[in-house]
Amino acid sequence: MKKLFLLFIQIFIFATVTQSQVPDISILKIKAPATFKARFKTSRGEFIIEAYRKWSPLGVDRLYQLIKTGFYDNTLLFRVERNFVSQFGISDDEQVNRFWDPKKLADETAQYKNMKGTIAYARSGPNSRVTQIFINMIDNPKNDTTVRLGVKGFTPIAKVIKGMEVVELFTDRYGRATVPQQDSVYKYGNRYFEKRFPGLDKVISARIIK
Repeated sequence: MKKLFLLFIQIFIFATVTQSQVPDISILKIKAPATFKARFKTSRGEFIIEAYRKWSPLGVDRLYQLIKTGFYDNTLLFRVERNFVSQFGISDDEQVNRFWDPKKLADETAQYKNMKGTIAYARSGPNSRVTQIFINMIDNPKNDTTVRLGVKGFTPIAKVIKGMEVVELFTDRYGRATVPQQDSVYKYGNRYFEKRFPGLDKVISARIIK
């Protein structure tokens, strides 16, 4: 009986810790330190990033808030183009997406170039950065200069400082084919992608580290 009780407690704790939760609005007041590191555990292994607030104060604050609240846990790497970018950042929880989606960031002038391993927010137009980020898989000068929907380039916020070889292992079997599917993922979560695009790699967890 005692063993069954302990097993129940362990299951309850696991479910509580891993379940996505809508954060309190106060999370938006938290500012990131000048620099911070975070470890991303994925289905292919681990990589570590370092973020630099001077590159993009608003963008790095948001990244810090997202990682602090566990937003990137259990998120799929739904767009991987070997010679371009690897992109992720849609929660498996519709309510979590609903919380963040209206809280778009103002654009910021890039202070660093989109070199291999750097990280920037994806966007759909002016002042539209929210949660989706991408890792540059190669040096991407066109991500510095391309004008799309009235906005020039993408503003780096961080870079991979360890484990780029892990990033290069993410499956790229679908490439851009998943991009038009994003609205459905916001509503239905990972199961939408997993049914139509099986075998996508996943961010298991992302945590701030010292």
